[in-house]
Amino acid sequence: MAGGPPKALPSTGPQSLRDMPHPLAGSSSEEAVGGDSTPSPDLLMARSFGDKDLILPNGGTPAGTSSPASSSSLLNRLQLDDDIDGETRDLFVTVDDPKKHVCTMETYITYRITTKSTRVEFDLPEYSVRRRYQDFDWLRNKLEESQPTHLIPPLPEKFVVKGVVDRFSEEFVETRRKALDKFLKRITDHPVLSFNEHFNVFLTAKDLNAYKKQGIALLTRVGESVKHVTGGYKLRSRPLEFAAIGDYLDTFALKLGTIDRIAQRIIKEEIEYLVELREYGPVYSTWSALEGELAEPLEGVSACIGNCSTALEELTDDITEEFLPVLREYILYSDSMKGVLKKRDQVHAEYEAKLEAVALRKEDRPKNVFPLQVPADVEKCQDRMECFNADLKADMERWQGNKRNDFRQLLVGLADKNIQYYEKCLMAWESIIPLLQEKQEAK
Repeated sequence: MAGGPPKALPSTGPQSLRDMPHPLAGSSSEEAVGGDSTPSPDLLMARSFGDKDLILPNGGTPAGTSSPASSSSLLNRLQLDDDIDGETRDLFVTVDDPKKHVCTMETYITYRITTKSTRVEFDLPEYSVRRRYQDFDWLRNKLEESQPTHLIPPLPEKFVVKGVVDRFSEEFVETRRKALDKFLKRITDHPVLSFNEHFNVFLTAKDLNAYKKQGIALLTRVGESVKHVTGGYKLRSRPLEFAAIGDYLDTFALKLGTIDRIAQRIIKEEIEYLVELREYGPVYSTWSALEGELAEPLEGVSACIGNCSTALEELTDDITEEFLPVLREYILYSDSMKGVLKKRDQVHAEYEAKLEAVALRKEDRPKNVFPLQVPADVEKCQDRMECFNADLKADMERWQGNKRNDFRQLLVGLADKNIQYYEKCLMAWESIIPLLQEKQEAK
């Protein structure tokens, strides 16, 4: 952060991206000969910035929102829809009010989770519970276990580098709170995950530890089947549409990783420049004490540099708090999607192994015997694979839509913040021109 030492969080005291082509375009009508299909160019998700802007459902926050007083505000010129798909919202979840707890053995942060819903699955219309990071981690693990065919949103990284980031600072806690809030909103907006029993428990249970002790007792059959060992059988090759997804995710993560590294270097250089500006401005102020006629212009230059320093600090904070977290979230998102893709491959490999076993038995049967029927376990495995394919494709399409909206707002916000920064600097320097001109006319 550029704004000096991080602020400490108050303690409660001792207490218990322009869019890339959609790799699945046209896949809804695949099932061509051999089961492979290629993306249809007619369905590529390229959109211009002249289209009506969109926001994430259920209260997704734009990455950069500028003051209405700014004449250059790009975000204020855009009309944002409240919903991207016209769905009726019946579940709203927010994460706020972080508190620091100091105990004998550990110190940790909890967040208030407020839930409002009209769903029959909830006994009350509103709930308020407190959760710590490890509770969110428990929820995500449970969702992965019970919903293996779906993409589970990522959590912000748990560990931080000691001595570099203070995990109890106000800035860090607020950044994590935003990420946790987005994590729950992603789940809330999902048509399947939002109805998961573990999610319901997470939102409503006063004592979550009692449910944590149940271990894997609540695992679904689908979750268990995905962990089935295929006896060393390896999938020959992915269908073209899923191979395209894998290639896209590899490239996407690589590009975002490069942008993230460069952005961090730029921020580091801006912070170093900010330190120089803070030393540079006061020199003019001390110099003015030695001058007579130049005193006022020198004080003006000092004040101008101070205003530019403030504007640069605001820009650096905005990039650090709004831009970088989104990049990291989508890098983690791509890893999550790769994990789901590998699970799909495992189910596919199991299906191929069972088919080969049936084919071998068929060859060994005498020709005058009735044809061998396909075993029920093979049909069930095929059903699991088709379920996996459908869920993965649906989640990929939903993820692409969220990505399009997130990066559209992020990049527009980034442009807006940069314009505001240069406007403030221009205004500061223009403000001292009349003063300099007055001194020249007086001579």
